Order: sequence, then structure tokens, then C-alpha cells
Amino acid sequence: MPLVRSHYPFSAIVGCDAGELDDLGLSLVLTGISPAIGGVLVRGEKGTAKSTAARALAALLPPVDVHPEDRFSTDPADPDDASPDGPFAAGAPVESRPVRLVELPVGATEDRVLGSLHLEKALAHGKVAYEPGLLARAHRGILYADEVNLLPDHLVDLLLDAAATGRVTVERDGFSVEHAARFLLIGTMNPEEGELRPQLLDRFGLTVEVAAPRDPAPRAEVVRRRMAYDADPAGFAARHRPAEDALAARVAAARERLGRVLLPDTALTKIAEICAAFDVDGLRADIVTARTAVAHAAWAGRTTVTRADIRRAARLALPHRRRRNPFDAPGLDEELLDRILGDDELPPDPPPSQPPADDGPDGSGDEGPGEDGPGEDAPDPRDPGETGGGAEGGQAPDGATPEAPVPAAGPHDAPDADADRLPASPPARGTAQDTTVKATAPYRPRLFTVRGTGEGTDGRRSRALGSRGRRVGVTRPGQDAGGSLHLVETVRAAAARTRTGRADGPLRLRGEDLRTAVREGREANLILFCVDASGSMAARKRMSQVKTAVLSLLLDAYRRRDKVGLITFRGQAAELSLPPTHSVDIAAARLDDLPAGGRTPLAEGLLEAARVVARERRRHPRLRPLLVVVTDGRATGGKDAVARSLRAADQVASLGVSTVVVDSESGPLRLGLAAGLAARLHADHLPVREVSADALSTAVRERAA
Repeated sequence: MPLVRSHYPFSAIVGCDAGELDDLGLSLVLTGISPAIGGVLVRGEKGTAKSTAARALAALLPPVDVHPEDRFSTDPADPDDASPDGPFAAGAPVESRPVRLVELPVGATEDRVLGSLHLEKALAHGKVAYEPGLLARAHRGILYADEVNLLPDHLVDLLLDAAATGRVTVERDGFSVEHAARFLLIGTMNPEEGELRPQLLDRFGLTVEVAAPRDPAPRAEVVRRRMAYDADPAGFAARHRPAEDALAARVAAARERLGRVLLPDTALTKIAEICAAFDVDGLRADIVTARTAVAHAAWAGRTTVTRADIRRAARLALPHRRRRNPFDAPGLDEELLDRILGDDELPPDPPPSQPPADDGPDGSGDEGPGEDGPGEDAPDPRDPGETGGGAEGGQAPDGATPEAPVPAAGPHDAPDADADRLPASPPARGTAQDTTVKATAPYRPRLFTVRGTGEGTDGRRSRALGSRGRRVGVTRPGQDAGGSLHLVETVRAAAARTRTGRADGPLRLRGEDLRTAVREGREANLILFCVDASGSMAARKRMSQVKTAVLSLLLDAYRRRDKVGLITFRGQAAELSLPPTHSVDIAAARLDDLPAGGRTPLAEGLLEAARVVARERRRHPRLRPLLVVVTDGRATGGKDAVARSLRAADQVASLGVSTVVVDSESGPLRLGLAAGLAARLHADHLPVREVSADALSTAVRERAA
């Protein structure tokens, strides 16, 4: 099979050898064998061959037959796969071509994804014609989305619709087109940059966590192969051609065997038991696990699904479906999985010629202890080998937590897992006794927005001019890069230019006549938290209130696709505990482990916030910041602490950044210092107890009464 020269060979990736595939290689191969699994989401840190493996998969898949004139790659052998370019005659030529790998850029427009009016034909010839988009090109191929977690919401909605229906309907600009869009969806992401919307996360059949090896030997081998490829890509590919061809032949053989693989009722019942025990939502997990187990059996050369197939399938299909909220770490309790599977191979289904035996599996399935099978005294001789295969898969995916999936299982495990994944922030110097208090359950907070109208990326917080939303005007191309062509205003501009009093003659369009729509929608923002962690906050109830309020705002930022950062100040200094990132999970983990104690260096906290805001404005001019200062307003750290804090507040105010001061002061005796700080910052001020949207509603109702 020919290699895609621009891509690194799949078989040359360390861990993707045909004889011993790691989780990354296996998940991609299994979805190539059975596209009905629903695609793969690859999560991992930077530089772990996520994109390399995804791009290399196309060379392993069998070629597809298409009509040369068909822009939609429909299957000539499938009468139900109709093309808008058809119909084609019975004897129309058919050619075989490699599977396409179509990449979905993060900044793609809706017109580019769905397709749009063919402007050249419309303007030059006056014909209304449809230009297919990326989803049409990806039909019967691979749609690859790098940094899929950073896709704008409108692109995520398009993917969800296409993945759910397998079709795309476009009705706009004077035409109506419907075409098939069945593709293998592969997404890669770095969790540090933010999580994926739950709706799209569930659409991925499999997920795998990848991390760089800590053993020097495989690390050295990765570097050795990469340098050899960079020095001579063609020669490197030629040396790996035999392994690549063998891997492609095995994939093709597994595809051919797939329809003959038997999924016994006992195996299906076991899959249902596993999904129920892990408390996953819906039934998609059961379906995907069953399809993956069948594909794994076909890959292994078997015609019957075994215990090892189910185990490997569950490890790939279930981790991302256990999450209950954005702060839950994906993972799977493999000890629980092994307990459910048991040590014995699955018993075969009874022969259909014995009706009384039909009640046997149902009865044993209803009785929990019966699944261990001491009465089914017929162990499969392949069990030791299959157990060994399960042991091979026993290495937990990087980032997996050992906590059980049931709510009552050890909550003390979660901080340990977070600590392994994320080093705790070092304590500030000059502190005395430090206390660490956990947040309580988050609530729905009030909506805080940035003043004015921005031009940032699509989101759900502040007003902005962008590519989506209601139309509020028109402009010339180039003045608003995100605008779509406004045909009516374009024709009107051309008519005004060519008005000569004649009632006949064609309308001549020029580039200067083009107009694009200006739309007002919502944008994402940078939410920068500046949290007082000094001794005045160390009272257990007060710190718990503060952490719960910040945690609730973090969850709100996740839902609104915001970027978040965290500054903490205590002792003698302020610290940027978390640089601005899309990963709300990491911010929540840092907040959870935040200790309190020492003096209050309020000036240092505000100055650090000013530095971060100024730096982020230079890096991302369109990303407007919202500063949330959580403090009681006291300033006790350093010399002239109060005076320096006022000067720092003036400096922050001079930046013109929208600011909210959350007043953490409580008790019967209150100094009101946070309110004075808010006035100095030209910021909104509210007590911490009023961060909740329910508290605001209650206050409004009380005033109305």
C-alpha cells in the first residue's frame, strides 16, 4: 500500500509495532477496522506523537472506490449513498483512491466546514452552485481535529449533528443540498489547555491517555527514529514499508473477518454488568464496548469474543464516560473491572436445540455469585494466554485515578491522584501556621461580564462582534475577518454604483461592491482570579466560602469557554499559581490545595494581576480580561502596606480592566475595607455570599415584596 510521504509511518512510531500495539496504536487500529465504534479521542501532554499517529492511520486503511467526477466520494456499490453530483450511469467509470485525511482547523469558518456558494460561478457566470465543505471531503475517510477541545462552539455543533445523523443538510444562499457525511472522527487534545464539551466527548467511541515514557531507552529510540526520518524521509519510509504493508494487510484481514465474529449472550451480559457497575450515562457505552470487543477479536484473529477482548474494550471505551462534572479526572478502576470479569473465561452460549437451557443463563445472570462459574465447570484452555493479554493491558492510562466509580468509594484517593498529576504550589515564605480547607459543592453563580463590546473568539460571556449572532450591520471585506458575504447588500452596492437610468442590462459586480455581515454575539474572556490566602482568611468557614465561590465561578468559566488564571497572595509575596489556560481542571486542583496563613500582601497581589493583564493583552489583544479579586480588603504585608495597596489599585484601574471585588469579610464587626478597594479599582463590589445566582434572586424577591 502506498505511503503518504508527508506523514511519518505508523509502524515506525514507538509502541505501534504490529506485534505489540500500545493503547494509542490499538485504539486507532480498532476504529479503522470498525468505523462504527465512533472514533478516537487522544489526550496527552505536548510532544507525545498524538498528531503523528492520527495522520499516519490513513495509510493503513484499504482504498475506497469512487466515481472520478463525484466530489462527495459516495460508494458506487451502495444505491442508498446518493451524491448531489449524480446520478451516475450504470457503466460510469469507477476508480480506487486512498482514504482521505481531512484536517479540521480550529479557526475554520462554518462555510468552510459545511460548504457554501461557489462565488466564482455566481459572480462570473450568474449561476448558483454549491462548493462542498470539509465534511463532504471527509465522507468515507478520516476527519482529524487537532486541539479539538479548542474548537468554537458553532463548529462543535456541526460535528455533533453530522456524527449523530451521518448526513449534512445545507440550505442557504439560494440552494439546498443534502449529502452523506460518515467519517472516522479522530481528535487530539492537551488537557492543560481545557476540557471538551460533554456532548462531543460522548461522541468519541474510544479515548486514550498518552504520556512520554520515563524510561531512557524508549525515549532515546524515539529521538533516534525521528532524526533518521528528518534526515531522509523517503529512505526512512522505504525501510519501514514491509512493516507498514504487513500492518495494513492485517487491518484489511480483520475488516473482512469482522462480520464473522460471534458476540455470545454471555459476553453481552458481562459488558452490560461492567457498564452498570461503572455507572455510565446512557447506553452508548454498552454499544461502543461491544463493537470494540468484536473489533479486537477480529484483530486478534478470533471468531468469538473473549474475556480479554471485553477487558481491553472497556479500558478504551469507558474512562471518559465516567465523568460527572468538569473537575472529575477520567480513568477506570481496573481492580473493579477485574472483579466483574472474574478469573474464568466466559462460558459458551447453550445450543439453541435445548429449550430448557435458555433459562440457565438468565437465572445465573440474575444471581450475582453465580457469575463466578464454579457450577459451569468448563474453563477455556485459552484462559492463561488471555489472562496474560489482560495483564498487558493492566497498565493504567496516564492520569487515571484509582478511585472507584461508585459515589461512595474513597474520596481520599482523588487528592493523591491530583497531586501525582499536578505538583502542589510551594508555600509562600514568611508564613506561620498554614491551614488547608476544602470547598463545598459548587453552585450556579451570577454572570459577570466585561464592559463594552469586544471582538474576541466565540464564547458565552460578554458582548462581541463576530461571525455568529444577530446581524447588526454590514462592512467591507477585511474590516471584519469573521463576517460572511451579505448578498443583498452586495447587490445593492453594485446597483448604486452602476445606476445610469437604464432599466435593462446585466448587473456588473466588482470587488469594491462586496459587503460582509457584522454580527453581534458572545465572546470568551480571560477570567483572572486574584485570591487572598492570608491568615485573615484562615478561618475554616470563611475560607470554605471563598473556595466554594471561586470553584463555582471556575465551573461557570468552563461552561462559557473562558480562559482562566489564578494569582494567590499571602505572607510577603504574590504568586501566579496558574498562568492563563483553558484547563479549568488544573485551576480547580490548585485552588483545592491552596493553604491559608500569614500576612496580607495586598499590594503585591494587585501588582501581579496588573502584570499578568498587561502581558496577556500583548499576547492576545482580542481576549478581554475580567479581574476577580477575592479579599477582605486588609493590607498588612510589608512596609506602608495600606498606602502601597492603594497605589497598586490605582495602577490596576489605569489599565481599564473590568474588575469585580468579592468581599470575604464576615461576622458582626465589619470594617468595609473591600468596598473601599472596589471604589479605588472602579470595580463592582459584592459580598461572597451574594456570588450565588440564587442569592441574587432571593434579594430581588425580598425587595419586590
